[in-house]
Amino acid sequence: MYGNNSNGNGAAWARGFAALWAVLAMGLGLAAFPAEAQPFAYVANGGSDTVSVIDTATHPPSVVTTVGVGMSPDGVAVTPNGKRVYVANAASNTVLVIGAATNTVVGLPIPVGVNPIGVAVTPDGTQAYVTNFHDGTVSVINTATKTVVQTFLSGTGADAVAVTPDGTHVYVANFTSDTVSVFARPGNTPVASIPVGDAPSWIAITPDGTRVYVANKGSNTVSVIRTATNAVVATIPVGTKPVGVAITPDGTHVYVANLGSNTVSVIARPGNTVATTVMVGSGPDAIAVTPDGLHAYVANRRSANVSVIRTATNMVVTTVPVGSIPLAVGIVPPVAP
Repeated sequence: MYGNNSNGNGAAWARGFAALWAVLAMGLGLAAFPAEAQPFAYVANGGSDTVSVIDTATHPPSVVTTVGVGMSPDGVAVTPNGKRVYVANAASNTVLVIGAATNTVVGLPIPVGVNPIGVAVTPDGTQAYVTNFHDGTVSVINTATKTVVQTFLSGTGADAVAVTPDGTHVYVANFTSDTVSVFARPGNTPVASIPVGDAPSWIAITPDGTRVYVANKGSNTVSVIRTATNAVVATIPVGTKPVGVAITPDGTHVYVANLGSNTVSVIARPGNTVATTVMVGSGPDAIAVTPDGLHAYVANRRSANVSVIRTATNMVVTTVPVGSIPLAVGIVPPVAP
């Protein structure tokens, strides 16, 4: 048994109501969630070897269950249909899969490289890409068979990974070599190695696939890469030690978690100017935006909680306690435009 699933009746009713609204909204052309998605945010707690499951449909949002996973979970990604959650366990060199319907681990741990940190699922849900920091490699998991089908070299300190919305390219941030590697799918052949700032830690790609935003932890900047040329076209100063990056579904704003200054920088696009700075918890490390774009969830590693920002006002509206040293947040991706 990897975790419990003792959800309360109120939370279950709220999720049922949210699912009903999603179905009705689809008929009106307003759906923000995939048809089978659950309204959950998954928080990887590196210090307690667990994943906290937050029901984002409740008001205020709250943890409905805690799932035991591998040692030092450091990365998490949700499949586009919301059915599965992939968790990279840095200390046990494995990836575990959580079934969203029951919020329990399904199947056996999947062995990958040494010190897996980042994980991203392709838009069609057929593959999961896992960065192995110590090896400088990327493991490719077939999600149907839950086996590694390919491992390829990226750069030293392979850290974060993202797949373009059209599924044709993979971008990997190499923390130690200060580069972003680009690979063409499905063969995962190398396309480019792009110099960015110092210690690139996280990657997010705009919904239209034209820009890649890279948080450079060592230089307190965000590099903006144009995907058509794979060249840096802008460098944006943000807070101290930026780590997490997330982009709103409409592509108009980029949220950057600044680990060293306990803030989130909000970048307005397309001008790439910092529109505002939001104070959050201690040590914000990761961030994710809900599919409807209404809220950003920020994992604060030192205060062991998640700050929820309302994007309309860019104010923290609630704080959710989670496990020890939360390092990653995964939310079901928005519907592709």
